[in-house]
Amino acid sequence: MTIAIREATPDDIDAIHGFILALAAYEKLSHAVRVDRATLDRHLFGPRPMAEVLIAERGAVAVGFALFFHNFSTFEGRPGIYLEDLFVSPEARGSGAGKALLVRLAQIALARDCARLEWSVLDWNTPAIDFYRAIGAQPMDEWTLQRLDGNALVALAET
Repeated sequence: MTIAIREATPDDIDAIHGFILALAAYEKLSHAVRVDRATLDRHLFGPRPMAEVLIAERGAVAVGFALFFHNFSTFEGRPGIYLEDLFVSPEARGSGAGKALLVRLAQIALARDCARLEWSVLDWNTPAIDFYRAIGAQPMDEWTLQRLDGNALVALAET
């Protein structure tokens, strides 16, 4: 059965939320999930969407998703796409759904004059790393991701 990729709609909130929970479980980060359906709906489909979602379907069944948003390269002077999450349900892995999601993201990036498509991967996730190498992705070894959140974010904002 073929894989179809489409833009998510508000009717997909339950599926998106389910994929996020499944991804968190896979990454051993279920304890870090705080998002609920209402928050997703507001930030994905509200008056000022902060991210976009693609849904991978096999038949009429959602089997994966990609959540992404734009960033901007000052060196390139052009936008980019940051892929926050890519997840394919275990029963659909190997079906081409992950690659189909990335192909569609690459098409969107080119159509929007983006300079790059970027994402992070956990260093222990060898199946994902091998897949990314197979499609031509390269690690950014000289860069280290930095994060400011929680109390540290509040403290800085209040300085």
